[in-house]
Amino acid sequence: MIRKFSGLICLTLLIQSILFGSSVGVALAEESKVDLTPEAKSAILMDMDTGKVIFEKNSDEKLPPASITKIMTMLLIMEAIDSGKTTWTDKVRTSEKAASMGGSQIFLEVGEEMTVEEMMKGIAIASGNDASVAMAEHIAGTEEKFIEMMNAKAKQLGMSNTFFSNTNGLPVDNHYTSARDIAMMSRELLKYEDVTRFTSIYEDYLRKDSDNPFWLVNTNRLIKFYTGTDGLKTGYTKEAKYCLSATAKRGDMRVIAVVMGTPTPKVRNQHITQMFDYAFSQFQTHPIYKKGDLLDEVHIDKGVLTNVKMVVPHQISVLANKGESVDSYTTRVEGISGLKAPLQRGDKIGKVVIEKDGKVEVEVDIVATEDIPRASMWQLFKRTTKSLFGLH
Repeated sequence: MIRKFSGLICLTLLIQSILFGSSVGVALAEESKVDLTPEAKSAILMDMDTGKVIFEKNSDEKLPPASITKIMTMLLIMEAIDSGKTTWTDKVRTSEKAASMGGSQIFLEVGEEMTVEEMMKGIAIASGNDASVAMAEHIAGTEEKFIEMMNAKAKQLGMSNTFFSNTNGLPVDNHYTSARDIAMMSRELLKYEDVTRFTSIYEDYLRKDSDNPFWLVNTNRLIKFYTGTDGLKTGYTKEAKYCLSATAKRGDMRVIAVVMGTPTPKVRNQHITQMFDYAFSQFQTHPIYKKGDLLDEVHIDKGVLTNVKMVVPHQISVLANKGESVDSYTTRVEGISGLKAPLQRGDKIGKVVIEKDGKVEVEVDIVATEDIPRASMWQLFKRTTKSLFGLH
């Protein structure tokens, strides 16, 4: 049924492209004339690199997200790993509160310790509510403080239709998000490429060498059954129904597909599959820069470093219809002038702008990859002296 429906979509698009030109594919996607998710309350299909929306349906409607909440939980875990606040091998102790969580869990016992890596497996694969609370307490001290961090991050990302009241998505008042906001936080999470090391696992074990091994099976069945799928997170409660934020990559192109409020797991997977098929059959990613590419340098006034390199944070691409030329795209790199130390890692120092016909298509911030403290008086004196006397 899925293949027939996808084939019908492709045939329709092909006929219309012949009649009206190659730009029709994008127009159809943007105007949502084709409903790829007829049984979902809301949905969105987004290109990972550019953030462009290919398809959407009621994407700003506030809805309960169930365990899709854990995407934000995993994002804050990845940020804590990246900043050095915790490591994969750190031990996490299970509190009485964490052990008391119902719903999907890895059955942590009070006082039980697991590494951050094992807890992450429990969250990403088995959707462990108990592991989510344990990690929240490990990072922030209390779940309540961690929830504050979740909402602060949502605000930072521009998730205007989101408010979190817990870390795991169990039913609670005043806990909601939207398909668009889910895609935005999914995109942010996927910038930490290491996360798919967990979300792409279909089955694994916790406590493998103990007397009580626990078998993990990924709640996202598309990991096994749709080529290129390597994440991200399912969700279900009676109120939310069946939800999923999924990602798949083929070649240079990665897309994020979100459905909310579908009636069954089968329909949920069909809708995601239809969106994936649509994206990969109709569009193509053209990489402009690869992650780690070095761009220009920017000057830092009164810093221990006088110049800092601009490093591409992730693959930067343009999204076009299949067969469309990208010769009309222009790229420029802009460093911020007048930067003064101290700078912190993550502070914006410039941007990459890609335009087509004078319209901005892609804009990516370039940030500092390290802290740049203010130079000492002695360092500034030596620097000034060398400059006055032409010394190097």
